[in-house]
Amino acid sequence: MLFSEHSPLKAGWIEADRRQFLVGAAASTGGLLIGFGVPTTVASAAKKSATPNPFSAYVQIGTDSKVTVFSSQMDKGQGAYHGLATLVVEELGADWSQINVVGASGNPALYGNPVWGGVAQGTGGSTSIAGGFDRYRMAGAAAREMLVQAAAKSWGVSAKDIKVEKGKINHASGKSAAFGELAAEAAKLPVPQKVALKKPEEWTEIGDPQRRRFDTGPKTNGTHTFTIDVKLPGMLTAVIAHGPTFGAQVKSFDPAETKKVRGVRDVVQIATGVAVVADHMWAAIKGREALKVEWDESGSEKRSSTDIMNAYKAAAAKAPKAVARKDGDAAKAMASADKVVEATYEFPYLAHAAMEPLNAVVHKNDDGMVEVWGGHQIPDVYQFIAAKITGLKPDKIKMNVMTTGGSFGRRAVADGDVVAEAVMVAKAIGYKAPVKVQWTREDDMTGGRYRPAYVHKLRAGLDDQGNIVAWENHVVGQSIVAGTPFEQALVQKGIDKTSIEGSDNVPYAIPNVSVGLTTTDVKVPVLWWRAVGSTHTAYAVESFMDEVAAAAGKDPYEFRMAMLGKHPRHAGVLKLAAEKAGWGKPLPKGRFHGIAVHESFSSYVAHVAEISIEDGEAKVHKVTVAVDCGVVVNPDVVRAQIEGGTGFGVGSILGEEITLDQGRVEQVNYDAYTPLRIDAMPDIEVHMVPSTERPTGVGEPGVPSIGPAIANAYAAATGNRVRALPFSKSVGGA
Repeated sequence: MLFSEHSPLKAGWIEADRRQFLVGAAASTGGLLIGFGVPTTVASAAKKSATPNPFSAYVQIGTDSKVTVFSSQMDKGQGAYHGLATLVVEELGADWSQINVVGASGNPALYGNPVWGGVAQGTGGSTSIAGGFDRYRMAGAAAREMLVQAAAKSWGVSAKDIKVEKGKINHASGKSAAFGELAAEAAKLPVPQKVALKKPEEWTEIGDPQRRRFDTGPKTNGTHTFTIDVKLPGMLTAVIAHGPTFGAQVKSFDPAETKKVRGVRDVVQIATGVAVVADHMWAAIKGREALKVEWDESGSEKRSSTDIMNAYKAAAAKAPKAVARKDGDAAKAMASADKVVEATYEFPYLAHAAMEPLNAVVHKNDDGMVEVWGGHQIPDVYQFIAAKITGLKPDKIKMNVMTTGGSFGRRAVADGDVVAEAVMVAKAIGYKAPVKVQWTREDDMTGGRYRPAYVHKLRAGLDDQGNIVAWENHVVGQSIVAGTPFEQALVQKGIDKTSIEGSDNVPYAIPNVSVGLTTTDVKVPVLWWRAVGSTHTAYAVESFMDEVAAAAGKDPYEFRMAMLGKHPRHAGVLKLAAEKAGWGKPLPKGRFHGIAVHESFSSYVAHVAEISIEDGEAKVHKVTVAVDCGVVVNPDVVRAQIEGGTGFGVGSILGEEITLDQGRVEQVNYDAYTPLRIDAMPDIEVHMVPSTERPTGVGEPGVPSIGPAIANAYAAATGNRVRALPFSKSVGGA
């Protein structure tokens, strides 16, 4: 199990065990620092290679009463900073006007992601709140308790008569103090061995439906600083000339014309291509346009995406190379079934297409410390990579974790990607100035790391009552983690978990189930994409489930509900979404409903899509969503993420794809790769299931089930099934 039954949510307090969780408190510039670590085995290992870092805490209270929350999670728009700050504010009793949140890194013992076993600091898998729920509340509670004890000692009163509210420490006698007045004294006190946490009925911040994100203002008025905004004195800008096909290598290059461009300072070769370094972005781009590079493409991918998909479909028609799930005897049950339904679904490569293209800044200080600014989704990994490139020890690399304008998984790469490029360029020019490596939109779109292409071949056998007696799903596609440091953990017995998640855990009561995987060898660089495997498995499973319901002559909602008796949380969101959408009730003329449900990252989401057909295409008017993500820490953030994930899913289903022509990417900007436009965003109604279960994530679970809901509505409207995505390519399909 991911979480213990003896959770602080139920118990109301946590033992502050120094050996396992509590790192401690310390004075810092006259204030108070509170830090909590991850379990013993990880913390002990981390101590051996621990690197000095001023952010070695979770909460810092300054003498000016400012409260700084050091976030273990990178914020790429999903609201992690606000969520973790909410946990601190709740337990500390701070006022939001005091709060500042900054990215932390450099100490795995403190910042290792507990949902990942603490092996590394990282943001992904919708784990920010799940991983921070205990430790950030504990940090806030410990700081509160120490402030109270300091006040009691200073005033000569009982701590029981002191309350902390809205950033003030108050006693019944009327004595009052700001945090900063007592922070230094609090830091001298022993860390409490039992940290009292508020009970759910005492919460005022957690679950507050009126609370809005504290960072909305700066992002709205343009004062918020992203990596693209970082400017250091004397900073240079570099762009990279990458190969035209994946796997291409530099054979030779001629920088003569590039060096004639005003503002160009250097042209240097690095492992991934040729860097043009200039005074500013325009000069770097013009210099790259003038650069002459001869490429060796002998080892690169030269196939078209059509060739790749045809190979996948041929593989899907054969037996899978590995078995992911086997219940009963699906083949035998299929052979004796009264009716057999089958379908093949095709999924294209997809780009992340975040608003802020990849970038990173590197500067070597006079003291020999190399600083790296960027959207460090897994900073421990990037610190190690930067150390290896520079030849320095990791403690000489400081990772400055910046917020970014989107990621969707794109900034979590095993080889460091743009971070490695920035360090290589800085080293190649002798660290003579700070340098920012900035990818253009075209670089970002054609630079790989796509959601892999996949094919699903499904079969279902029905008995004479229309019940499913057999289910087979053969998944064919690339492994995201093969050849990376993540392979050992995520690939077992030939099964890449990211390829089959959402298909191997189908919740429906089916006696005979077979799920297999064939992993392909393609040189197109791939990566996790928002909701990872569930982006294709949910579509395949839930679209096919509708096909099977139709073959059985049953209502799609009732058909699903009848098979979810052992999965009440699936059934709960499915029922709620159906009720709120008015499933089964008359719709306006020309409108049609489709429904789907899916679990991803331990959160449960059901979508009901309401569409019409205009000029032969599906127009999504309204979407009703039900989500069960356990305790809702920030209702506004949950709503925003489910809305955003739904829109993200709508766009990918209707019109997004990356195609290759002889290995060359054909979509190079937003004119050809078309994420959802604002005028096509449907009305979205989000309903949250009240819950006392542990909080889970919402950054990704809003994506998977919207696609099949739309596809099922389209089938209800037209009688046709869309089995090859996107809709724009095959609407009205087989």
